[in-house]
Amino acid sequence: MRPWPAPFVPALPGRGVPLRLHDTATGEVRPTAPGPSARMYVCGITPYDATHIGHAATYITFDLVHRAWLDAGHDVHYVQNVTDVDDPLLERAQRDGQDWAEIADREVALFREDMTALGVLPPRDYVGVVESVDLIAGAVARLVESGAAYDVEGDTYFAVHSDPRFGSVGSLDDDTMLALFDERGGDPRRPGKKHPLDCLLWQSARPGEPSWETGAALPAGRPGWHLECAAIALDRLGPTIDVQGGGTDLVFPHHEMSASEAHVLTGEWPFARHYVHAGMVGLDGEKMSKSKGNLVFVSRLRAAGRDPMAVRLAILGHHYRTDWSWTEDDLVAAEARLARWQDAVSRPGGPAADDTVEAVRRHLADDLDAPGALAAVDRWVAEAERNRGTDEAAPGLVSRAVNALLGIRL
Repeated sequence: MRPWPAPFVPALPGRGVPLRLHDTATGEVRPTAPGPSARMYVCGITPYDATHIGHAATYITFDLVHRAWLDAGHDVHYVQNVTDVDDPLLERAQRDGQDWAEIADREVALFREDMTALGVLPPRDYVGVVESVDLIAGAVARLVESGAAYDVEGDTYFAVHSDPRFGSVGSLDDDTMLALFDERGGDPRRPGKKHPLDCLLWQSARPGEPSWETGAALPAGRPGWHLECAAIALDRLGPTIDVQGGGTDLVFPHHEMSASEAHVLTGEWPFARHYVHAGMVGLDGEKMSKSKGNLVFVSRLRAAGRDPMAVRLAILGHHYRTDWSWTEDDLVAAEARLARWQDAVSRPGGPAADDTVEAVRRHLADDLDAPGALAAVDRWVAEAERNRGTDEAAPGLVSRAVNALLGIRL
């Protein structure tokens, strides 16, 4: 699958600070310690609709990780999937009387446009589930051979407790896991399962639904959700990655079960050195969700003439781990901030900016403190407004730093 085009990332003097991130599995902010190549997997969209503000906030979060690692001198191998066949997509296709594959293609194309407009660096590998069916089926077959999977009426399930560390990502109690599993697409009450939390690996063909014949010893069917990400990540990045990312709604069951499947497939632990999760975004104080009909789409904001850089600035004004609500006031304030920054860097001189660049680097390296980084730029802008300064290189340096580190094109 084709990713979107990469934006230009300006070079900066010096080198970035080693990145520290909160790890959900330990509850601590710890240093990331990648080798020369930093490896990151972020779960992509299920393309039954395109990029709402919650999606944008998640992908901008991991864009900051990507940029901080690049600035610190790492090569970054970033992989993102597209769940281009799954129940929500099939349900929308049936509701609208459209072909599921056409919907997926259309929404993925719109997602690419939104990511390009928002200045998000693309993954090196952008991988669809449909193109990975044989890969995923092979992983299912290996889990069956290992005794970690079993049959329920033709469907194949993963025995989650075949991984002795199951539960170590979210550290949730059984009642909470059962409730979340039921709420987020699981089937804890299905008869024939060995444990209510065991999750679907391979669903045998259903009438009217897409299915695939594979070379694996499996019936015609399609993959289950959690194994898709584990199989793609292991194939592209290897048995242990530096960051597994997504929103907090993926902690359980998705990241918990993907990790356990990877542990059993490889015998290696941990699957990810950091599990990093972005908070949820609401609208005017309510949870933003398709069921409530209150999604704010990036494409609609763009169509209304709102600057994508202001949208990005509005998102960066909130720390990635907090839950927050999108408001029109937030966007208006971000538009005003963007205009001030653009005016300040367009002047022929300004106050010295080396300390500002280092402050932005320090804030980002401290668990992606984007609000602190924005405040550091605000201080330079305020000083430039009070006293233009004589450093002719400063405005250009600030402009390049804001672009390279924060992804804001001025």
